[in-house]
Amino acid sequence: MKKNIEFQENERILSPDILTTNQIIDLLGEEDVEKIQEKMGTFLNFKNLQTSLRDAILLDYYVAGFCWAKGMNFSIDQYSKFMTLLDMLLQNLQTLHMSLEDSIKWLGEVMAEIGPNHSQKNKNFHIFNVKEANAIIDYLKISLFQHYRLYEFLFYSAREEIVIGTEQTIEAVKPADHPFPAPLEEGISLSMYSAFIEPLPTLDTEQKGLDQEQGPQESLLESEMGEEDPLGGFTIDDVKLALARVTDEVLISIQNEINEKLQVQEESFNARIEKLKKA
Repeated sequence: MKKNIEFQENERILSPDILTTNQIIDLLGEEDVEKIQEKMGTFLNFKNLQTSLRDAILLDYYVAGFCWAKGMNFSIDQYSKFMTLLDMLLQNLQTLHMSLEDSIKWLGEVMAEIGPNHSQKNKNFHIFNVKEANAIIDYLKISLFQHYRLYEFLFYSAREEIVIGTEQTIEAVKPADHPFPAPLEEGISLSMYSAFIEPLPTLDTEQKGLDQEQGPQESLLESEMGEEDPLGGFTIDDVKLALARVTDEVLISIQNEINEKLQVQEESFNARIEKLKKA
């Protein structure tokens, strides 16, 4: 019974359930990384790469692993097992909440099954030699295990959704009576509205408008007639004489202020000269 469970587990690990043989061959035919990324996203069914940061990170994880394996010159079968190994490590983290220590332990057990064959038992499961197995472990150290906490945060931590769109309900203004204009949603110029849409004023409205225009004009005339000119009793000579007096008074006060300041400065200079003479 135990052997059957181990056999089923090995079959699951080695099964090419991530990428098919045709998909791997298609990816190997591309030299451009962007083309590989585009096809990998299609094969793995990543549909929200433009809006989902999680999908973009996971796609980058698979593309980076595939490009590394491409540099190792793996066989098609080795590509299949390696990509499945990458996927299962993420699945263990996401679904089983494996810690870093448990993932490393699990990797050791898997590599013992698909790594170098030191015995004739289960010979078909051992598809990587010692050098390739060590290279795979070193790659996982610097790719997944080194950033394990970040991948835990990716799967377990809730992130605030960025609002990229919103819906608003706008209530249109009800049509108003004259003299207010129609709602702005009609989108026409004032001249067009006044010429063709604005309702014609009635007689009562015209009379009210005339009364409103005549009222301020009559009150303005009455106020102008009631006020007297304060300079009406003075001649031009009287105004000139008053301005001359004011100007003379201002100039005299300024001249006195200047003389006082000059006198203070003169006394200060004399005092300094006396000190220099005594010295």
